[in-house]
Amino acid sequence: MRKNRFMKKDNIFPITVKDLEELLNSKFENNPDLSISKFENKGKKALIFYIDYQVQGNMMEEYLLTPLLEKDMKWNNSTILNEIPLSNGKTLQSLDEILTDLLIGGVFIYVEGEDSVIGYLLLKKEKRSLEQSETESVVLGPKIGFTESLVTNLNIVRWTIRSKDLVLESFLVGELEPREVRLIYLKSVANETDINTMKQRISELEIDVVDDSSVLMQYLEDSTSTIFPQFLTTELPDRFSYSINRGRIGVLVENSPTAFIAPTTFFSFFESTEDLYMRWNIGTILRALRFISFILSTIMTPLYVAAVTFHYEIIPIPLLINLGQSRAGVPFTPIVEVLILEFIMELLRESGARLPTKIGQTIGIVGGVVVGTAAVEAGITSNVLIIFVALSALASFSAPNYLMGTAARAIRFPMIILGGVLGMVGLAFGLCFLVIHLLKITSLGRPYLSPVYPLRFQDFNKALFRLPPQFENKRFKSYRPKELIRYSREKAKQKKDIDE
Repeated sequence: MRKNRFMKKDNIFPITVKDLEELLNSKFENNPDLSISKFENKGKKALIFYIDYQVQGNMMEEYLLTPLLEKDMKWNNSTILNEIPLSNGKTLQSLDEILTDLLIGGVFIYVEGEDSVIGYLLLKKEKRSLEQSETESVVLGPKIGFTESLVTNLNIVRWTIRSKDLVLESFLVGELEPREVRLIYLKSVANETDINTMKQRISELEIDVVDDSSVLMQYLEDSTSTIFPQFLTTELPDRFSYSINRGRIGVLVENSPTAFIAPTTFFSFFESTEDLYMRWNIGTILRALRFISFILSTIMTPLYVAAVTFHYEIIPIPLLINLGQSRAGVPFTPIVEVLILEFIMELLRESGARLPTKIGQTIGIVGGVVVGTAAVEAGITSNVLIIFVALSALASFSAPNYLMGTAARAIRFPMIILGGVLGMVGLAFGLCFLVIHLLKITSLGRPYLSPVYPLRFQDFNKALFRLPPQFENKRFKSYRPKELIRYSREKAKQKKDIDE
């Protein structure tokens, strides 16, 4: 009966040491990882409890237990807080707060008769060393990637963005397993509406656990039905800092090596920080190449199906003759032939991604050659189609962002069906539907196709191409930053006059 009364009340103190021990054991189902120690000094009883393996044992022994067990120390909250040489000590009265901090490396001291518990955060963090990002490879520029340690990631962000305006707001998300989420932005640049929207969405989120930043991102996006990502994910700190400096908002999650950025546009997924480290004209060519590759990856095989099935007249006669000879022994219709080959390609791609790196590369290359050659010799498919499917697969890999590349692969299958059933009319219908769908998508309420829709010519050099550095003195207007001008000669002159 006593336990039920304690569970209903939020503030259970003062309480006896024995009752507190029973309550903690009942909450953790007598878990052996919960370490509870009882001490007595000059007639006063105390309880120290923490979760084993989660706290720094040496630090707890040297700076907490040794001073506490000195004979001349008086056991009360004010004395302990003053005498223990740890700066992060605090008192807690809420049982929910105590249990939450206990799960993230808290060590608690309760002196019988006191109206609160003293807590110290001594979390023992396991982390891997800083390594090169595997999902985003770059030739030029920094190659270091984020890790699973939030503290390490925050240190990297602080090192790359050395601004007094940098804000790192903390949230705890998750009912069963709370994890720290950091909202990062430049106070003098980021749009206030975007900041408040993101804060509201994170604060109102009610879920048991956040497994990864990619999972949290899906809860925060404007639309959950679209296959297109509305937030930009990255493992590269330099891309993260670049976006923050341009007025966007970044989010880091504890135990996740991936950050995400909002708001974003469709064209942001074809940008790479490598473009910044190259000359502006080369960067423009590469950005255009990625965008064209995305379009080709979605329509190349559907165009083949539509042309071979309904529109022979658009194929040059020499190519048509070769195509007819190649397809002479194929027993399937073009749509079935393409779907079979695309399925095999996706199977090879998925199996190669799930196997260890060296084996996966071997499976991808050898499997593609062997299966392709065998399929042509067996008469299952034509050698011309092998070329189209291979080029389509290569084009989908050109997108710097993995999620956008996956979206291109998903779009291709309905496009193939439309091209095989309705020909060019079906293909045109599919493209129109795709454009209308993109027009309806928003990211934190911002248009997804900006600056094309709504039309803003002044932002074209930030989305579609690059200009020489001296002309890149304005931020992306579509994000509505507080400070649009990044750098101007007038500002530099004013600053120089002030300094003089």
